[in-house]
Amino acid sequence: MIPDFNIGLGTVIILLFALFVSAIRILREYERGVIFMLGRFWKVKGPGLIFVIPGLQQMVRVDLRVVTMDVPSQDVISRDNVSVKVNAVLYFRVVDPERAIIQVENYFDATSQLAQTTLRAVLGKHELDEMLAEREKLNLDVQQILDAQTDAWGIKVTNVEIKHIDLNETMIRAIARQAEAERERRAKVIHAEGEKQAAETLMQAAEMLSRQPAAMQLRYLQTLTQVAGDKTSTLVFPVPVDIVNMLMSKAGGTPPAGGSS
Repeated sequence: MIPDFNIGLGTVIILLFALFVSAIRILREYERGVIFMLGRFWKVKGPGLIFVIPGLQQMVRVDLRVVTMDVPSQDVISRDNVSVKVNAVLYFRVVDPERAIIQVENYFDATSQLAQTTLRAVLGKHELDEMLAEREKLNLDVQQILDAQTDAWGIKVTNVEIKHIDLNETMIRAIARQAEAERERRAKVIHAEGEKQAAETLMQAAEMLSRQPAAMQLRYLQTLTQVAGDKTSTLVFPVPVDIVNMLMSKAGGTPPAGGSS
């Protein structure tokens, strides 16, 4: 009888030890365990060493690190009826493990599907130029909408980045023609502004020179000096009527009727 008793006691001890070992769980610093007692939520445990009673309790591991999710390319029609393909990247993390497990079946898939529909809805309200020039504003709009809708699931959307906007070849050529026309318009405006400023400066210079006749003569002589510096065999220059009249008046002659020689 004693050997049978020892065998039975040894079996019980082995079973208890196996039960104890199977109840041990080790959770990392970034993990939490959602514990259910007989199917009902009990508490959230972790990190570190925890015990889960086999048969009575079940544990679901939840990762609290930031998840990087690639949003697949979406077909979007902008407000000005331009068809584009847009893809993005989504960053989120679990802030409430209890709601992430209880309130939604699969929070990862649910967040992915919600991100796709939200991306199409938000970009569809903007024109193509806004999509290309105001990405930061669009990123913020999508992030705020997703964060508000996933709050009930215990999810925090930290950031949304639109990665790429694909256009068809026809639209790319149209945008290139538009950019070229815009550059030509700016060039013409700059040229016109230069002509306007030059005309104003010349007008001011003419007014200053008209106040002193000697200034006009000095300017004329300076021009002759610049022309004479060129290595040419023939030199042709006009003689202003004002200078001829002045010279004739000093010589006591009759000034010519008009024109220049």
